[in-house]
Amino acid sequence: MTKAKIDLHNHTYLCNHADGSMEEYVLEAISQNINIFGFSEHAPMLNFEDGYRLLRKDQDFYQNSILELKEKYKNKIDILLGYEVDYIDGNYLEESILKAPVDYLIGSVHYLDEWGFDNPEFIGEYDKRDIDKIWEEYFTALTNMARSGKFDIVGHLDLMKVFNFLPNKSMKELSFDALKEIKKSEMVIEINSSGFRKAPKEQYPSANILELAFELDIPITFGSDAHKISQIGLYYDDITLLAKRIGYTECISFKNREKIKYNF
Repeated sequence: MTKAKIDLHNHTYLCNHADGSMEEYVLEAISQNINIFGFSEHAPMLNFEDGYRLLRKDQDFYQNSILELKEKYKNKIDILLGYEVDYIDGNYLEESILKAPVDYLIGSVHYLDEWGFDNPEFIGEYDKRDIDKIWEEYFTALTNMARSGKFDIVGHLDLMKVFNFLPNKSMKELSFDALKEIKKSEMVIEINSSGFRKAPKEQYPSANILELAFELDIPITFGSDAHKISQIGLYYDDITLLAKRIGYTECISFKNREKIKYNF
């Protein structure tokens, strides 16, 4: 089996909260000997706009730009086209995204109803809610997202810890039903290094959740969640060493939404 350095979760300036050109991202990935590099911009949503995502009018430009870079650098790096899609209960999923000619879709939960729980602007909401109930609602949303069968990768699985508001209950207990549904849906969990850049100072998800995922034979992939050129590949060694310590030897990439296995 081929060995590869993979990074499938990266954003562009088109989400309105990232810096640097798409080509600069690609060149940085090449400089770091990344073999497979995926763009996964925050997808537009139906009946919902928060100012932190690609606009529907820019969808074709985004897709075409990635495909042009893929062709230009095909002898140096494999560039993949994806989206990070927010899952919110209700009629929010944009059909043009779900049917887009992508390599993969990352399904993520950033909202409970319309509360953006990972946005510092709304951190005060934590003081108004029961922390265990928040976590239960979060994992219920993840369970429903997996059950929808619309996505390939679970984004930053325990993102709710972003400000270190942690549950009193066991994380394994809270995440178990979601992990079972992820397994049933044949999804892949990303080990997302961006948590090292935030208050948790560790990857998403936590090691104990990854241990349970390994026991359930759920495959993994890797992502920087880069919003700046300097964040590409950051903490890659940390997350791959953790994965190996837990027992993983393979990771997943995609082509046309089909899984491809690699060693790492």
